[in-house]
Amino acid sequence: MSETAPTHPFLESHRETLDAATTALRERSYYSRYPESPSPRVYGETAPQDGQAAHEAVLNKAFDALADQPTTGAAVGSEVSPYGPTLGVTYPQLDVDAAVEAAQAAIPAWRDAGAEVRAGVLTEVVERINKRSHEMAHAVMHTSGQPFVMSFQAGGPHAQDRALEAIVVALEEQRRIPASVTWEKPAKGDPIRMQKDYRIVPRGVALVIGCNTFPTWNAYPGIFASLATGNPVIVKPHPRAVLPLALTVAIARDVFAEAGFDKALIQLAAEDDGGTVARDLALHPGIKIIDYTGGPGFGHWLETEAANAGKLVYTEKAGLNTVVVDSTDDLRGMLGNLAFSFSLYSGQMCTAPQNVYVPATGVDTDQGHLSAEDFAGKLGEAITKFNADDARAVEILGATVNDDVRGRATDIPALASQLGGDVVLDSRAVTHPSYPDAVVRTPALISVDAGNGRAYTQECFGPVAFVIQTQDTAESLRRLTETVQEHGAMTAAVYSTDEEVLEATREAAADAGVALSENLTGQIFVNQTAAFSDFHGTGANPAANAAYADAAFVAGRFRVITSRRHV
Repeated sequence: MSETAPTHPFLESHRETLDAATTALRERSYYSRYPESPSPRVYGETAPQDGQAAHEAVLNKAFDALADQPTTGAAVGSEVSPYGPTLGVTYPQLDVDAAVEAAQAAIPAWRDAGAEVRAGVLTEVVERINKRSHEMAHAVMHTSGQPFVMSFQAGGPHAQDRALEAIVVALEEQRRIPASVTWEKPAKGDPIRMQKDYRIVPRGVALVIGCNTFPTWNAYPGIFASLATGNPVIVKPHPRAVLPLALTVAIARDVFAEAGFDKALIQLAAEDDGGTVARDLALHPGIKIIDYTGGPGFGHWLETEAANAGKLVYTEKAGLNTVVVDSTDDLRGMLGNLAFSFSLYSGQMCTAPQNVYVPATGVDTDQGHLSAEDFAGKLGEAITKFNADDARAVEILGATVNDDVRGRATDIPALASQLGGDVVLDSRAVTHPSYPDAVVRTPALISVDAGNGRAYTQECFGPVAFVIQTQDTAESLRRLTETVQEHGAMTAAVYSTDEEVLEATREAAADAGVALSENLTGQIFVNQTAAFSDFHGTGANPAANAAYADAAFVAGRFRVITSRRHV
């Protein structure tokens, strides 16, 4: 049973942060606890140098900070930076059975500490991760291929805000349950009175399966939602993006020990490429919750096989993110916004746009009417201009993360021919001034007819997008709805000066179950979401069965046990 007045040093030191974050969550207002600028004026004059030195200090050696985990005695680790260098870090191979047993043994004290204390301790974990944001940025950059500033922001403060958000959402849901009440039912004579105690209990050990492209941002919601609701977590990183989550787990274990709890509340299950640890853990009888970000194949397997085995499964998979172009009163702003959205991290984002629907009748703009072909050409010109300066472009594009992405981007004419489309804009190789081994590619555009569904109803992850010519905007909206309902999407966008079209698009997005952005022409982009305000994903289409972070994302991770007695 939760204490009525919980206290712990970390809870007391972070009450103000938890209160501010809770208020922002309730109001869905702007709130960011962790500054997104890597400037020395924000994080300290020596922070950039200290972060780089700390990163370099862990390379080419064993990651000893996790040496006290249950281990088989073997070492794993084969990370190679998308920018070229081999990281050379090795990690202790987790003894899965011993790790699950240790995690289960850690539950009682963590469970009985109560939701408030757990929130305070976990906020301390996030605060300490934040202090190492420059080090984390290098780890994210050299495992994901993100450019440095994006690695700092998305892998650091933005991910940390999402972690705090998950903590607060979980805290809010647990606060709804009173610790104890006196229940009274009117009756003849004296009323019937009972004492009812409500005890929040965790489901059990949770598994978080990380991805290559956003190792922290996509993993933190599941990690912190499970921990905040009393569940220990085993973190299974992508084999090519272990280091960011190894740092996270090591920091958390230190905080847990300092706070008086068992380090086994969080453990790292690293493996080499081709391993089966994720599958083995997913079917382990001791695992009760699974969070997964990655490709649809394994995601579907988890949603069926693991779910059928009684696991609670949360997934984020692939989708067809869509833009509907009808008209605009700011052509330059629209093209610039889309050029950035396509270029950011070479389109290697689960929220990056892929399919752009344009009516065959053309697009009305503030610069005159454009045919569908002219619009596609101008979009290609905007992307070309945006990435014209190589030194600037690499700081937006980053590096391609794997051979699949590189293969698609390297021969766009062959891809277009295979798909039955025409090349509007070919992908261009960019030489990175600091990392000549990095494979950097600008976005490509392929035009297809809406009838050629084979071309655009599959995810082309990376710097490839389609300009799809429809009969009219009504068909564009119908295609949006149908493709998202069938294949999923994380984002959708519309450009129109017609309020009726905008309202019809809102209806289409609601039917498809996808978040919608309207007429973005400034410094907000379709592939960005804000913690405490924007829900990441909806859980209402096949791209994801959950949202970061709503009540449904946390409430299933705990259960309430009632004890009652007559008074």
